[in-house]
Amino acid sequence: MLEKNQIKVETLKGLIAGFTNELVAQGKKPQDEVSDKVALTVIKKAVKQRKDSIEQFKKGGRDDLAESEECELEILNEWLPESVSEEEIKKVALAKKEEMGITDKSKSGILVGAVMKELKGQADGNLVKEIVESLFE
Repeated sequence: MLEKNQIKVETLKGLIAGFTNELVAQGKKPQDEVSDKVALTVIKKAVKQRKDSIEQFKKGGRDDLAESEECELEILNEWLPESVSEEEIKKVALAKKEEMGITDKSKSGILVGAVMKELKGQADGNLVKEIVESLFE
């Protein structure tokens, strides 16, 4: 607020509302403390919503609204932990593929799930899916 950055203020207010909604959904009081896991889930959900909105606004020719969403996305990304690199994802995916003995592309969904579990949410699911699919080409 002191920076007079209205977009940041609105984005953070939205996050606070998301935290409150998540606590209530879990049967807790709105003033209870938010765990790191819950906070990360809410922030990731907000990031995904912004990405979807940006895509829809660009398809609809509303670049002004897409730009606003991109600003909010930048702010939200500041609060996310560093994601792992593509090389690291590929290493984990190869190791899991060998460990699980998966040779058939039809079981790639199982491999994606195992890799995501191994990386504990530090990687984008779409990127993991792309890398896993590239292993079967």
